[in-house]
Amino acid sequence: MSSTKATATDVSARATRDSGATPVKAKRSAETLYDGTGAIDFVGRRKIWYGITLALVVISLLAMLLRGFNMGIDFEGGTKMTMPAGELVTEQVGETFTDATGVTPELTQIVGSGDSRMLEINSEHLTQEQIDAARQAIFDEYQIKDYNGEPSADAIGDSTVSESWGSTITNRMLLAMLAFLVAAAVYVAVRLQREMAAAAMAALIVDAVLIMGIYALFGLEVTPAMIIGLLTVLTFSLYDTVIVFDKVRENTSGVLDSRRSTYAEEANLAVNQTVMRSISTSVISALPIVALMVVAVWMLGVGTLRDLALIQLIGVIEGIFSSLFLATPLLVSLVNRKKKYKDHNAEVERYRARGTDATAPSQSAETAPEKRQVAAPVRRAGGTGVEGASTAATWRPTAQ
Repeated sequence: MSSTKATATDVSARATRDSGATPVKAKRSAETLYDGTGAIDFVGRRKIWYGITLALVVISLLAMLLRGFNMGIDFEGGTKMTMPAGELVTEQVGETFTDATGVTPELTQIVGSGDSRMLEINSEHLTQEQIDAARQAIFDEYQIKDYNGEPSADAIGDSTVSESWGSTITNRMLLAMLAFLVAAAVYVAVRLQREMAAAAMAALIVDAVLIMGIYALFGLEVTPAMIIGLLTVLTFSLYDTVIVFDKVRENTSGVLDSRRSTYAEEANLAVNQTVMRSISTSVISALPIVALMVVAVWMLGVGTLRDLALIQLIGVIEGIFSSLFLATPLLVSLVNRKKKYKDHNAEVERYRARGTDATAPSQSAETAPEKRQVAAPVRRAGGTGVEGASTAATWRPTAQ
């Protein structure tokens, strides 16, 4: 049933576009987003989308070059100390930490909510003696309580990552990103047409640049969980692009054999036919991510879940822009560079122009006011009672 409905929608959309010599705009209403009749001109406005994309890419690159990334201790190495927050004040605990170790913490923050609130101190790599001194000083000053409500120095935890380990993790992260891009390029090259593969990979790289630019611009921490989430959302974006391109390939099959529409028009129709699916999929995907963020950040303060949820939420939102406003317009720009498509576009324009010229006289004839008919006056010939046509030059309208 769904295939029959989709076919009917496609036929209706094409009939709307092909009903005259010149294309008729589909009515712009909320319903057209559901019936896929091409209400939004995604492809025709591609220069606008290119401009917006270029501006965002430039901002992202500047943020990455000038601000850099806030790398987690898993990449840079360092020491993190955690403890139940209770009534602790971050500034005071930070000062106690500095007095005990001689090291100024890079970040002191409270995460979570309620009884799950935790205070975190991130600093450069500390020796075991410095860690023990900081733990004892903080316990003596604030009497940190464990989960049983008993004061205990063991309630203050610590974790240390060496710089060599952080360097290894960083290299593996870069290797994973490279492997993903290569695998994605091979997949789209086999799965799609050449121009589609190029457009899909370009959109995917833009996705990665924009997401990393957001992290650099707002100083969000880059962690292993964030990298895992990034690869996940890039895969999701690529999947959504492939679905749209499948519809484009279906619509444009045999487009060169017809003068009714161009490749760009059929590609735009394909985006409109899949737009609600893309939006619905993204919204449904975002709902559990938002729930995860509420649980991870507001209730538990679990850093790994927080990092994973944040990158996925950013990626899902950005992926909508990529699959709808960038990938297909890029595809059309690449295809229209071919001579056979340029010639076909010109042929379609000439066909529509001839159709317009042919219909113009008939339309004017139909709309022109009706002329009154006249007839020669009738007189009797020679008084014999035989009626004949007068040769006089006098004319009068026939009685209506």
